[in-house]
Amino acid sequence: MTHQAPPSPATAGPDPGRQIARLREALRLVERLAGETRGHDHALDEAARISSAYDLALPVVQRRFEALANETALWAAAGVEALLAAPDGTPSRAAAARLARQLDTALAELAALLR
Repeated sequence: MTHQAPPSPATAGPDPGRQIARLREALRLVERLAGETRGHDHALDEAARISSAYDLALPVVQRRFEALANETALWAAAGVEALLAAPDGTPSRAAAARLARQLDTALAELAALLR
């Protein structure tokens, strides 16, 4: 009789709600750097809606969401890093505002994918 190892636990899948929440937090940071403040009280509701919609989406849509979320996270992190590395220690408000608009657009595109 041969011994078989027990099956490995299933790896946790992506957490789209958490991804959206992290991107929203990055957006809030960039908006503060731009001198803007907007209410994002709906963030928890949005994360829950995104997670639910993701679970119901077709696999091809899920993969597209994951790819776009990962791509957005990468360029948002690079943008924040560049803003924080300003030579005089003060990030450009105009550059921060532009990054905030782009991040807001990307978040809207992510949500639209799952509608």
